[in-house]
Amino acid sequence: MESNRQKRISRLLQKDLGEIFQIEAKSWFQSAMITVTKVNVTADMSLARVYISIFGKDANAVLGTIEIYNKQIRKKLGDRVKNQIRKVPELRFFIDDSLDYLENIEKLLKE
Repeated sequence: MESNRQKRISRLLQKDLGEIFQIEAKSWFQSAMITVTKVNVTADMSLARVYISIFGKDANAVLGTIEIYNKQIRKKLGDRVKNQIRKVPELRFFIDDSLDYLENIEKLLKE
């Protein structure tokens, strides 16, 4: 069960990471559209699991590029949230496949 603080930090990180990806998409990710769908923060606020959806490019290639730029993304995030949180959590990125899962369920239900 997430605490209110974890939920608040998760929403803050989701909003700011989405803006960072929107600004840096052209230069870093070859104009791939990246959406931050969910952020989970651990209880000690040391790790944030960031779930993203990638449109327009190969998802695994873009995820590899995100891992390369992980430190720069964390630095830009730190510059944005420095007045709200003391320490920026380590970022781990995962591809959110919930839309594919929903499509598969809908397809199975129609049959």
